[in-house]
Amino acid sequence: MSLKVKDISEDALIQRLLGKIPLVPSALNTGPGDDCAVAPLDDDHWQLLKTDAIVESVHFFPTDDARRIGWKAIARVVSDFAAMGGRPQWFLVTLGIPKSYSVEKLEELYIGMGACLQTYGGTLCGGETTSIPDGGSLMISVAATGCVKKSQLTLRSTARQGDEIFVTGRLGGSIAGRHLDITPRLHEADWLTSQNFPSAMMDLSDGLAKDLPRLAAASGLGYQLDFSNLPCHPGCTTTQALNDGEDYELLFTVNPDRISQLKQQWCLAFPDTPITRVGTIVRIDESMQVKGGWDHFAAER
Repeated sequence: MSLKVKDISEDALIQRLLGKIPLVPSALNTGPGDDCAVAPLDDDHWQLLKTDAIVESVHFFPTDDARRIGWKAIARVVSDFAAMGGRPQWFLVTLGIPKSYSVEKLEELYIGMGACLQTYGGTLCGGETTSIPDGGSLMISVAATGCVKKSQLTLRSTARQGDEIFVTGRLGGSIAGRHLDITPRLHEADWLTSQNFPSAMMDLSDGLAKDLPRLAAASGLGYQLDFSNLPCHPGCTTTQALNDGEDYELLFTVNPDRISQLKQQWCLAFPDTPITRVGTIVRIDESMQVKGGWDHFAAER
């Protein structure tokens, strides 16, 4: 019997597909498996490469405000650049559009994209449009390049045993309606990495229960979570904070010797945005096994 995508996790599917392509990573700093690919740029910077897609009825509802949808399409990519300690530069947008889709709504979509680019930086420099058969859903694919100072590049694979685990902001609630309210932590990430606080970092797109195991596994380590200390949005449960996804907060690890300094300086730099210790990086044989979070290909979500 043929294996179906619903029978395999998103991470496992990606690994199977990558195994069919001969990768030649000699010129790459970082290939598939992190928030962005990292390639040479100049003596002082790495180039960041990222692509992301959102689909109607998966990432947004047909009745959602088009400007907020456009903002989300760009903000998700900006968040990935932030997770590497970098900044956005050039954007390409591809639209798959049902022929019956409203032109006015597409214009509103681009106004939202422009607002996000103006807020966080980056330039729309091209793209593509294609039709979707009647009855299909709008798809927005964003490809972009960014850059990061070599001294600030931060990966998800460089956590160390004993590091403490932190998150910015609050978690949970995207499924209940916060799915368009994305605030990429670009400035916070630049501040953190400029002072070399994170030993590893990524953004929370699929939920803490999905993304923390990814960071730990990439680092060859395990984790212990303090469930009682999860910073939930008002009205959200611990379960929602773990599993809803689309928080787009920063998940990062810090050497315990620097935590006091981090907390003191963070309060001055970002008084309106909390950071919370949520756990510890440990050896694999000491690790929890937390399951959950968002998986695109799960039979039931």
